[in-house]
Amino acid sequence: MTTEKAREILRPYGDLKDDGVVQLSFVLPVPVSPRAKEAALQFVKKLGFTNVLIACMEKAGEQNSFFVAYGRSGMYIDFATIEAHEPAHPKHGFDELNALITRDLGRKISVVGGCIGTDAHAVGIDAIMNMKGYAGDYGLERYPAFHAVNLGAQVEFGFMLDQAVAENADAVLVSKVVTQRDIHKEDARNLLELAKQRGLFGKMIFLFGGPRVDHKTAVELGYDAGFGPGTKPSDVANFIYYRMLEKRALP
Repeated sequence: MTTEKAREILRPYGDLKDDGVVQLSFVLPVPVSPRAKEAALQFVKKLGFTNVLIACMEKAGEQNSFFVAYGRSGMYIDFATIEAHEPAHPKHGFDELNALITRDLGRKISVVGGCIGTDAHAVGIDAIMNMKGYAGDYGLERYPAFHAVNLGAQVEFGFMLDQAVAENADAVLVSKVVTQRDIHKEDARNLLELAKQRGLFGKMIFLFGGPRVDHKTAVELGYDAGFGPGTKPSDVANFIYYRMLEKRALP
């Protein structure tokens, strides 16, 4: 006899549980005016929301208006059917992970990272690599069991791979903050293509991170893993350790 898995119905939560209230923000390419506000109201209604309120209308350039709206949705999610696309492995603290790497690998893990292409934003890669880390979580430079080289921002694909070879890198951390027109995906693909041409793909662990990156997207692009907003250095450090163990166990 089989039993159906219990459903876990989730609805958005605004003022009261399960009220279905959602907050939206968007820009319309028209100047601020009563007509613009009405257009925003009609737009949100056409998305299927009811009880719509335009809570904010502000100038966003000479010919654009920014809106914050609230509306009620009748949609729901069965949480029991949701599957996460995230790396699955145990999580060890700073001291424990350093000890495990020393015991199991017998050497430091070499990591090279940077923000690729013309992207000048280094905040993401700095949060992972720099000694101070992020949110009280030490960066890879702080780990005695890691040799971490942060190349910063605007790193050319070829230079990143050159440095990875020079440092005998076990892992390459590819960061991309600018995402307009999916440039982050294009640059990520181009770097891996160059790595394949140089015979480096498969020999190093390639990780991809950024504000519009998740594990599923990164894997689809050909990376070993992806890390999005809120990722801590220890998340990356633990993944690299376990991925190295997996690769060592392969025939």
